[in-house]
Amino acid sequence: MPILLSLASAVVYGVGDWFGGRAARRQSAIVVAGVGQVVSLILVFVGVLIIGSPVPSAATWVWGAGAGMVGALGIAGLYHGFANGDVTVVAPLSAVVGTVVPVAGALIIGERPSGLAYAGIALAVVAIALVSGALGTHSHNTPPRIVALAIGVGACFGLLFIALERTDANSGMWPLVAARLASVPMLLVLALGSGARPVAHRASIVTSMGVGVVDMAANVLYLEAVRRGELSIVSVVASLYPASTVALAFGVDRERIGRWQALGLALAVAALVMVSLSRS
Repeated sequence: MPILLSLASAVVYGVGDWFGGRAARRQSAIVVAGVGQVVSLILVFVGVLIIGSPVPSAATWVWGAGAGMVGALGIAGLYHGFANGDVTVVAPLSAVVGTVVPVAGALIIGERPSGLAYAGIALAVVAIALVSGALGTHSHNTPPRIVALAIGVGACFGLLFIALERTDANSGMWPLVAARLASVPMLLVLALGSGARPVAHRASIVTSMGVGVVDMAANVLYLEAVRRGELSIVSVVASLYPASTVALAFGVDRERIGRWQALGLALAVAALVMVSLSRS
């Protein structure tokens, strides 16, 4: 079950990234992220009221708030990177770094996956890079500052995975409420400080709102997955999100998928099988 939940979160994360990148063509990346985060805050707050989960400990509020802040920075940075650099450079860097950080964190806190799981994790890292287009030709050169940004984005996503794992297992969706209560004001301050303002473009605003719904769904799936499984495995599977982004670009944007990306998709399937068998 943790593998299936984390795989579902990866698919949904990738869909959200694709839509977010499209919205960022018309709006500032901070505006896109901010609109989405406000929508997701409303959704998750209504959700916890309906479910009736008990209010969690102070530690969960702190971890949740930290997850929200680094996650929001990662999302805004990812959209900015897509708009100002080569997606096939930004995506693999962010995804691979986002995989390494939580795996390192899991080893530090004492998790010891099986040998088969280690092999699956290593194969997944290769698959992430290939699916995202790390090999092959690129349409234009990516500025060094965007390369550095992609590394920072990956670190943010990795820290997000760790922070959500550290919240109380019986706290329901309250960690995601804490995350949004921290991220929404932070993005508002960043928007005001950077001079980012919404553009009167209805389609991009609606898309940004949809991104908020999708992003929250992905976070819920990941949170449930990491509560049932090991951080070192769940975070790796969740980091396979570029696969759905590539699939959408191929099917909707009519972009061609390269042979290396096709190989990466095959390796991703093999990695999922390996980590799944390691849990049986």
